[in-house]
Parts: sequence; structure tokens; C-alpha cells
Amino acid sequence: MKKSLKALLLVAVAGLGLSVVVPAMAQEGPINVISREDGSGTRGAFVEIVGVVDEDDNDLTTQNATVQNQTSGVMQTVAGDPSAIGYISLGSLDDSVKALKVDGSEATPEAIKVGDYPIARPFNVAWSAEKELSEVANDFLTFIHSQEGQAVVEEEGYISVTPAGEELDETVEAESEEVESEEAAESEEVESELAPYEATAELEGTVEVVGSTSVSPLMEKLAEAYKEFQPNVEINITSNGSSAGMEAAMNDTADLGMASRELKDEEMEALKHDAIAIDGIAVVVNNENPTEEMTLEAIRGIFLGEISTWEDTVK
Repeated sequence: MKKSLKALLLVAVAGLGLSVVVPAMAQEGPINVISREDGSGTRGAFVEIVGVVDEDDNDLTTQNATVQNQTSGVMQTVAGDPSAIGYISLGSLDDSVKALKVDGSEATPEAIKVGDYPIARPFNVAWSAEKELSEVANDFLTFIHSQEGQAVVEEEGYISVTPAGEELDETVEAESEEVESEEAAESEEVESELAPYEATAELEGTVEVVGSTSVSPLMEKLAEAYKEFQPNVEINITSNGSSAGMEAAMNDTADLGMASRELKDEEMEALKHDAIAIDGIAVVVNNENPTEEMTLEAIRGIFLGEISTWEDTVK
């Protein structure tokens, strides 16, 4: 068996009696691609933003990818495989895996706000367009867009949205330092415009929230904070995917559906919707993988199946 270049260098240095630090070599060998399941909002947003689709927006993720049905499944698989690469909600990132820089930009809320990090999407909630929200569901949504609710969004590592639920588009598109400074000021102004939540009445009831496994952790934190104001309202959260959430909202089996992507045309026709946060999608590798960054083009090639070895990611 041939020794690696790094091993040969170490032998040579030892033979000379010298003490030097040899830099880590790049990851070598085949890439094990980890993807989410069909119907996942994270997968839908990822393939659309990265360009892993054809001209009709059909998903072209390589058939060689290992499919995981949960964010936790992607993280556990990548954490246990030095050759793996996957993608997860930025808000779910922890030290069990390593997020790559993309086109030189770190996967952070700050980088998303100024438009540097390219892979980001909205967290949406949706409800039937044919009837009004129940009093308790409407109050919960009001809380989400309050100062207290959006503070939870920021605390959990996501990006807050305006009171109307619109994305901070101008901030995200800022490019120059001057524009970034102006947008930071505008962002602070938006935050100051958020109304504090006021419990005008003591409510009772249940809110059924169904959908995205990526949105669910944030929704659980929002529900927990809301309970401090409305202890007699139960927020039941079911995590079964963005498409399932939109279906539940359209079928009126859920008060609110969760989607970690933009709504599809047919969903837009049947549902009202609202963005509650902005989230990045982190491209993650094993902590033992020495790779620190990758171009968006290389990531696209990996998930299309055009790049199959780590050596080819740096060409």
C-alpha cells in the first residue's frame, strides 16, 4: 500500500532530526453525499438555491445520495463519517459537525444579513385562505411577530423579520460597507418598530402546528415563550415535513402549517402565509475533515453527482 504524501514527509523530517509542523492535507477519496427526503423544505430550498435542478425546477439530486428524513439524521450520519457531506438548517448547527464556508463566507446570521452567505431561505407558516384563523392561533402569530417573539428568533440563531412578516430583503442584498452600515441602521429601526406582546385577554384553547422538521425547533421555543403569557393555550407541534404541513393547512387539519421554503404555486392559491424568520442552510462535513470551505459551484457538482471525490472539489 502506498503511503500518503503527508506520511512520507513526516518520515523524511524524522530522519533528518528536524522538528517542523506539516500542514494538514486535503480530504481524499470518495464523497458520501447525504440529502434530505422528497418533501423536505430544506431539500427544496437547497436544490433551488444551489442549482441542483433542471430548467423545469425538477430535483436532480444524485441517486447515489443517502437520504435522511430528519435534520438529526443528517447530522448523525455526517458526524459518523469523515467522507460525508450534507446540509442542515443553520439554526440546528452544533459542534457535532463542521459548517463549510461557501464562496469564502461563513454560515452565520451576520453573513446572511449583509448578503455574503448565499444559501438562505424563509421559515413560513401558512393557513387556510377560506377561513379566518382561530382567536388563539391568531394571537400566537401576533406573539411571534412581537418584540418578545422575534427576540426568541434571534436568540435561536435565526434572522428576525419585519412586523408584516416580510423578509429584510434590502439588508440581505447589501454589498458595500456604506450600504451595510445603512442597512444595519434600518434593521435596528425595524426592531424598534416591533410592538411588544400584550395579552389583552386570558385565552384558552389549542393550536395545531404541523410541518417542517427544520422550523419545529424554533416553533417549540416560540411556543414555550408564549406559554409564559398564555398558560391556558396548548401549542401542539407535529414535525413531518414542509409538504405535509402545507397539506394539513389546506385540508384544515392544522391551524398552522410550517414550511422551510417558499410556497408552491398551488399552495399559494389555497393558503395565506407569513414568514416568521429567515434561516441559512449550512453545508456540513465531519469534524475530522480538513476541508474548511468550498465554492457554490463545487457544492452544486457534488449534489448533482458530477463531482464524486474530495480531490476534485479543489480543481
